[in-house]
Amino acid sequence: MRPLDRLRANIQSCFLGNQAAIDRVVTCLLARGHVLIEDVPGVGKTTLAMAMARSLDIPLSRIQMTPDLLPSDILGVTVWDANRSAFEFRPGPVFSNLVLADEINRTTPRTQSALLEAMSENQVSIDGETRPLPDPFLVIATQNPFEFEGTYFLPESQLDRFLMRINLGYPSPEDEARVLMQDPRRQALTELEPVMSAQELRDLQNQCDAVRFDAELTAYVVAIANATRRSDELQLGVSPRGCLALVRAARAAALLKGRDYAVPDDITAHVVPVFGHRCISKAQLQEADQESTRRVLQGILERVPAPG
Repeated sequence: MRPLDRLRANIQSCFLGNQAAIDRVVTCLLARGHVLIEDVPGVGKTTLAMAMARSLDIPLSRIQMTPDLLPSDILGVTVWDANRSAFEFRPGPVFSNLVLADEINRTTPRTQSALLEAMSENQVSIDGETRPLPDPFLVIATQNPFEFEGTYFLPESQLDRFLMRINLGYPSPEDEARVLMQDPRRQALTELEPVMSAQELRDLQNQCDAVRFDAELTAYVVAIANATRRSDELQLGVSPRGCLALVRAARAAALLKGRDYAVPDDITAHVVPVFGHRCISKAQLQEADQESTRRVLQGILERVPAPG
């Protein structure tokens, strides 16, 4: 069995159903991108994130985001060591290969911003000193929809640092029956063993960088991005950083399917999860209708011709 197939099977032993969501989280992992899992409470957001974390033999930090959390609780603090008569830096939970930020939109924007530099540059600046983060470094964040009480909006700059924002949806009746019978969160999740080492993960990420991405595909990504910028239905189109994210996601999707080259389907399958949180529709501004942005993107995909 391929290492990636072994990883997917290990996650699926705890997170029952919705293979597409598992594939997208693994795609972000291969593309060195952070992932935001958004949905209503109780559909398995944390279970999926924890199953991914436990399947990798790398250090994990879990941060339960709350309104009273401070930036120093995430980044770390410098304290005076009386025994050594010197200041000592005590790193926070962000100094880990994999950071699970649970319910990220329940903490204040000030604390959310503590992750900005870490997610974009794999480093943090504390007390005038820049400190590198481990390699690989991945943030998996979960959040409830904005209409739920006690949540804060994630600013556009923070959302842009996530490679994808995905939704899980409710499980099928068959999968829900399996969940009720097995209770994977209580049993299988605690017994899950790692199936991929840090070096194996780095090797796969390097393979992802080497996946062939032809000029016709690059032109296709640019055409989709330009269509978002010209659309009368969108207030904000996609930036070049969003285009780079889509290329990385397409390369990772190709590798996940066992190919060393990308095809148009790798792009179209990820336009909504990669571009959806980087665009703002006019209907979303007026009516807080987040689905409207996805509908606009789907319409753009239907109008922009894919390469043969």
